[in-house]
Amino acid sequence: MKFYNIIIRYRLYIAAGFLAIAVATNILVGFWASFIAYLICAMLVFGYFFFGPLRLIQDSMESGDMEGAEKILNSIKYPGLLYKPIRSVYYTLKGNMAMMKQDFDGAEKNMKKGLDLGMPMKEAEGASLLQMGMLSMQKNDLRQGESYIRQAIRKGLPDKENQATAYLQLCSIMMTKREFRAAKEYFRKAKGLKPTTPQLVDQIKQIERYISRMPG
Repeated sequence: MKFYNIIIRYRLYIAAGFLAIAVATNILVGFWASFIAYLICAMLVFGYFFFGPLRLIQDSMESGDMEGAEKILNSIKYPGLLYKPIRSVYYTLKGNMAMMKQDFDGAEKNMKKGLDLGMPMKEAEGASLLQMGMLSMQKNDLRQGESYIRQAIRKGLPDKENQATAYLQLCSIMMTKREFRAAKEYFRKAKGLKPTTPQLVDQIKQIERYISRMPG
């Protein structure tokens, strides 16, 4: 696995080495003797532009090295050449990075590009729609936020933490709209999922203090 990562990281340098071997062999022996070296070079260059270094980004994110992940992401100079599903993931990751920096306009722009390209899995699309909904709420656009979150629930979310987040966001929107019966129903669904993320647990405790006193 480590060897494979080294190949991904240094593909262009390795390709340049095989190209030098291919050219030298072509001159000294002939084209067919150099064909394999030319082919390996072409495959490495194709992989660099078509698949990109997303495997390296995934490893960095799993190890918590967000700075390293962003550096690798920024090394992709021609995202338009990436294979369509990989391009979608690229823009989604760019959106996530922007969101972490509270660059909400940049996050929305990149995540929309990812969604427009189509996500490789429905759950991934649902998670992106949920993030879009939360971005809209950050910008106080509750109507758009509600629309995105409802779409996220319909598409499907990957785990109970994301599901609970979606229901709590809808609960908050319903409370703002003074639709208390709906707010209570979404709160019940969120609590029933028994999320373990500290932020969600704290949010449930805070809402629980006064939701029972609401009419409806």
